[in-house]
Amino acid sequence: MKKFLSVFFKIVFSRTMIIFLSILVQAAILFSSFMWLGKYTTFIFSAMTVGGAAVLIYLINKEDLPEFKIAWVIPICLFPVFGTIIFLFVDTNMGSRGLKKEMNKVIENSGQYMKQEESVLQEITDCDSQAGGLAAYLSKAGYPAYRSNENMYFPLGEDKWKDMLAEMEKAEKFIFLEYFIVERGIMWDSILEILEKKAKEGVEVRFMYDGMCSLLLLPYNYPAKMEKLGIRTKAFSPIAPMLSTHQNNRDHRKILVIDGKVAYTGGVNLADEYINKRQRFGHWKDVAVKITGDAVDSFTMMFLRTWDILESPSNYEEYLHRCVHKDAAGYVIPYGDGPNRKENVAEKVYMDILNTARDYVHIMTPYFIVDSSFLMMLKFAAQRGVDVKLILPHIPDKKYAFAIARSYYPSLLAAGVQVYEYTPGFVHAKVFTSDACKAVVGTINLDYRSLYHHFECGAYFYKSTVVEDVEADFQATLQKCMRVEDGYYKSLPAGGRLLGRICNLIAPLM
Repeated sequence: MKKFLSVFFKIVFSRTMIIFLSILVQAAILFSSFMWLGKYTTFIFSAMTVGGAAVLIYLINKEDLPEFKIAWVIPICLFPVFGTIIFLFVDTNMGSRGLKKEMNKVIENSGQYMKQEESVLQEITDCDSQAGGLAAYLSKAGYPAYRSNENMYFPLGEDKWKDMLAEMEKAEKFIFLEYFIVERGIMWDSILEILEKKAKEGVEVRFMYDGMCSLLLLPYNYPAKMEKLGIRTKAFSPIAPMLSTHQNNRDHRKILVIDGKVAYTGGVNLADEYINKRQRFGHWKDVAVKITGDAVDSFTMMFLRTWDILESPSNYEEYLHRCVHKDAAGYVIPYGDGPNRKENVAEKVYMDILNTARDYVHIMTPYFIVDSSFLMMLKFAAQRGVDVKLILPHIPDKKYAFAIARSYYPSLLAAGVQVYEYTPGFVHAKVFTSDACKAVVGTINLDYRSLYHHFECGAYFYKSTVVEDVEADFQATLQKCMRVEDGYYKSLPAGGRLLGRICNLIAPLM
C-alpha cells in the first residue's frame, strides 16, 4: 500500500501531470467559450460552415501530399467547427515559425563551412552519373560529399556503446552529444561518468537532448544539474503546458562527435533497451556507424547549428578539423533534414536509391507508414525485376503503427516485394542498401514523422566498405526473420486489420 501511494503521489504531482492538466484546462476554457456562445449557435455554425468550405477549397488547391489533404478533409467534414479551427491552428504553424526561422538563419550564416570539394563530386560522377547526380543534389542542399576514411559499421547497439566509450576516453578538445532519447540507467550512467571526468580535465562537453525526455524520462531541471558537473546542456524545444505546434517538431537525431575526428550516428539512443540491458519488446535490433576523417565536419556543423538556434553563433573554425585522407575506398555524404526545409532531403535520398536500383534494394525499418508515391516507387522497383526486401519488427513498440504497416502487406506482396518480420523482437534500425555500392545508415524512419516533421540525420555511403558490412548484416538478420506469405494478412485478427485501415486515413496527422 505504501509503495502504491508513493507511485500515486509521484504521478499526480509530476511535471507530466501538470502539463496534462494545463492542456486540459485550456481545452475546457475553449469548450466553455463555445457553450457561453450557445445563443449564437445558428449564426456561428453557419459562419463556420462557410469558413469550412473556404478552408476545404484552400486545402484542395494547396501544394501538399494527397495523403495530408485527405487526412484533414475527414475531420473538417465530420466536425466543421473544431476541424476547421484545428486545421488553421496547425497550418498557420505559429508555434514552429520562430524555430524554423532561426534554424534557417543559422544555416545561411554558416554555409561557407559546408562547401563541396569539386574534385570529389567529379570523381563520383565519373564513376556513376546517377550517384553523381544525387551527390550534386545533396551538395546544393548544403551537404558535401567526402572521400571515405576508415569507417565502421555496428550491427548492434551494444557494439556501438563499447566503441563510443573507448573513443570518449581519448577526447582531448571537445565532445558533442545530440540524442532523441536519454534515460538514466546502465548505458547513460557509463557515458555520464566519462563526460564528468573529461569536463574536469578541461575538455569542452556539450550535451543536447530532445525536450520530450523532460516529459517522462528526465527531470525538467536536468540541464541545470549537468551544468554543475561542467557539462553544457540543452533540452531542444522542451514540452510546455500550452497548446503549440512547436511540440510537433522533435529533434530525432543521434549524433556524437569527438574532437572533430570521430562521429557516430544511427538508430541507437542512450537508454538500456538499445543495448539489450533491458527487455521491452524482445531482442532490440539496432545499428550505428562510426565515421572518421573530414566527413566528421558535417556532423559537427549539424550539431552546432542546432545548438546555436538559441544563442550567439559558435566559432565554427575552432571545431572543424580537415583531416588528412587515408587510403580507403569510396565516398560518404553525411546529411540532415528537418521541417525548416522546403525540400524533403531524406525522402529524396531513399527515393533515389529505389529509382536507380538495378539488382536489389534491402531495407530495415521499425515503421512503414508511407505516402502513395513512395509506395508506388517501392512496388515498381520490384515489378521491374529488382530484388526488394523489407524487414520489419515482429514485436512492435506501437501497435497502431504496426497495424498500419501490416495493412500494406497485400499490396506489397502482389507487386513482388518480399516482406519479413524479425521474430526475436523489435527492429529499430534505419537501413537502406542497394546493388553492392550504396547504403544509408541514419535516424530516418519510413514514416510521416521522420520524413516531414522531425529533425533527422543520416550518412549515405557509395562504394564504401560500409556497404558490404550493411548488406552482410541484412543477410544475417534475414536468417532470424519470418517471411510474410500471401495468406498471412488475412489470418490476422479482424480488429487489428480494421485498426490499420482506419489509422491509415489519418496517418499523416499521427
